[in-house]
Amino acid sequence: MSTASVTALLDQQAALLSALFTHPAHSDARRASEHLLAQFTTQGAQTSRGLMAYQANGHALAERSLAAAYPVIEMMLGQHSFAAFARDLWHQHPPALGDLAHWGDALPGFLAHSEALLDAPYLADVARVEWALHRAAGAADAVIDHASFARLAAEDPTGLTLTLAPGTALVGSAFPVASLVRSHRHVQPSLAQAAQRLREGIAESALVWRQALKPRVALVTPVEATLLGELLQGRNLASALDTALATETTDTQAFDFSLWLTHAVTTGLVIGVNDASPTASKDTP
Repeated sequence: MSTASVTALLDQQAALLSALFTHPAHSDARRASEHLLAQFTTQGAQTSRGLMAYQANGHALAERSLAAAYPVIEMMLGQHSFAAFARDLWHQHPPALGDLAHWGDALPGFLAHSEALLDAPYLADVARVEWALHRAAGAADAVIDHASFARLAAEDPTGLTLTLAPGTALVGSAFPVASLVRSHRHVQPSLAQAAQRLREGIAESALVWRQALKPRVALVTPVEATLLGELLQGRNLASALDTALATETTDTQAFDFSLWLTHAVTTGLVIGVNDASPTASKDTP
């Protein structure tokens, strides 16, 4: 293939992408379509129909891909409204990779800045939890290093840290995001209970991780959230525990680290004990 042919092909591909991803309501949409048609010697109705088919297929892919990652948001918005958001996101934040499983991370911010959703600010944080679940589903497999836990009894905790399962994420919110996601995905708590927590303005921290092949989401206490946040930043265990325990109040149940650790290992959240990084100091951003 000659250099001229390669250049022409690249120009056609760029024109096609521009025509596909320019929003139909945007002032540049007609110009993008006309520029694409100008790349071909034949500009009949068949070419125009082909472009329309590509555009419709792109919208359908956007809706299916986003619904797979955000089933709760789809339920909360309704299928029709969700489809419209999916199409808008497709045009404003088009996929950068061929695998659409990696597309959709911009939805939380997109929802947060939507004027149509000013009365539902919690949706953006619900979407953050769902994207964390989506990412956890594709995280690397991990095997629990049971032997490493003996180090907790034999070594100084200032030199150790707990290793969390790949894909672990913590989403803190001013809204009851864990309850909202769990009520739609697992029916526990009930939708009525989650709605009541939303009306009461209860803040929650949602923990996301993968147990075996199943992504999971749980509501965690402020002490647990602080501890996990410290561990996710690579803090040593002693420092992480000190910071977490400092958040205890007289209104909260005393935190039992041994009991928490047993449950965390059993559920696949904590998979081992490793050396703490000397660079993960309290000054680390």
